[in-house]
Amino acid sequence: MTSIDAFFDGLGRNGSDERLVKVSGSVRFDIRDDRGVRHRRLDIDHGRLRVTEDDGPATTVITLSEQTAVAMVAGGMNGLAAIARGEIMVDGDLALALRIGRLFPAPVTAAGRQGGGAA
Repeated sequence: MTSIDAFFDGLGRNGSDERLVKVSGSVRFDIRDDRGVRHRRLDIDHGRLRVTEDDGPATTVITLSEQTAVAMVAGGMNGLAAIARGEIMVDGDLALALRIGRLFPAPVTAAGRQGGGAA
């Protein structure tokens, strides 16, 4: 099991996150690697979470490389900065993409403090 799989499996097992109680929508992660594209879909209903490997339509589609996904789930990359650098592409509701950034570990800054983990 990869760190990406463990991250999404953990979200699915938890089944909810109180930081997203005001959020509803679906986010599909299209994770590119040398074998093709893997999909993880996160359905959010007022904080209730469901994770599948569905590649169907979603409110927001986030496309990123496997390397970027690994860095995100490890807390080694700021998602908003990665969007600005073009490492993460967001199609659809950008506000939803930024809100689900709360689910990712916050990166540690050069000063040793945790920064924001927005996707």
